[in-house]
Amino acid sequence: MKVNTRYAVAFFAVVVAAGIAVVERSVSAQKPAGGIPTFQIDPSWPKFEGNWIFGSIGGVFVDPTNDHVWVLNRPRSLQKDEDYAAQKPPVGDCCVPPPFVMEFDQNGKMLKSWGGPGPGYEWPLNEHGLSIDSKGNFWIAGNGKGDAQVLKFNRDGKFLLQIGHFGKSNGSNDTENFASATKATYYAKTNEVFVSDGYINRRVAVFDADTGQYKRHWGAYGKKPDDSASKTRTYEGAAPEQFNLSHDVQISNDDLVYVADRSNNRLQVFKPDGTFVKEAFVAREVRTPTGTVITLAFSPDNEQRFLYVTGGDQKIRILNRQSLQVLGTIGRLGHYAGQFHHITDIAVDSHGNIYTGENEGRRVQKFLFKGMSSTPSQ
Repeated sequence: MKVNTRYAVAFFAVVVAAGIAVVERSVSAQKPAGGIPTFQIDPSWPKFEGNWIFGSIGGVFVDPTNDHVWVLNRPRSLQKDEDYAAQKPPVGDCCVPPPFVMEFDQNGKMLKSWGGPGPGYEWPLNEHGLSIDSKGNFWIAGNGKGDAQVLKFNRDGKFLLQIGHFGKSNGSNDTENFASATKATYYAKTNEVFVSDGYINRRVAVFDADTGQYKRHWGAYGKKPDDSASKTRTYEGAAPEQFNLSHDVQISNDDLVYVADRSNNRLQVFKPDGTFVKEAFVAREVRTPTGTVITLAFSPDNEQRFLYVTGGDQKIRILNRQSLQVLGTIGRLGHYAGQFHHITDIAVDSHGNIYTGENEGRRVQKFLFKGMSSTPSQ
């Protein structure tokens, strides 16, 4: 059937104007039982009441106790043409850098902030990755030059623990330090914190969450990481034997550890002891510099049927968590609401709403969960 492209373009324009997050069905995907999630962008979220402008976003996480959204901001990333009011003397009436760690309620109102350099700990040069454990404590990593530490704070920003020390990294088999770690995720059943240590090192490392004592680490397939292995990306053929930027680690309700192997366009799944379970490439052929598996989040149902995966081609892919098959996508490259420019993190609240943070886009967005559909609607 011949398609009238003029009417097709007009229809798409109406969709964008209505603020709808377009969800595309994967050509190869089978029709899932019960459908897949659909979303609509909320362009009014968040609401800034201060004279602030976001810098690069280093992390987004939803507090499971109240669905408040916490944002790890990088205020030092602002350029001179973004913080006129902060310059001395001011060259304009807007804007000033916001705090490092910010709490927002469901309506987008900013409630609390803290963070930054202070006594007793080494704040990272470039903040990367934010998570909240079941005890209400916050974990922050860093991928700046020399960052080799992970920090733990309480809800009010009081320093509790530092694992690793700035500038002390000694490779992927170092049991004391990291090398530009990306995310620290808490596992309540063993009171351990799992760290994706990937910008320089090639591993997942596990430590006691109270004392910081080293427990274990592993590379791809649960094997010992090898820093001498090539980091040249491959898009076909044999699967790489080493991680190529382990960028995120998340643990499911059924005790599986999901690792985002970013530059390999790959997910790997393990048991908490590091035993390899399975893997899947995600759009392996896509050659975007930042890979197709950047950060991960689970749907909020008890079975966690869906796994949301952010990609460097500026899409969120919806995967069946069990089969790791791609069912659909959300968004595309762009600067408008519902689009992305260097998406860096993703989180999901108890209602199924999605929150995303962007590096170059310098914003946080909220996608409202609209229900399930067997044929994702526009």
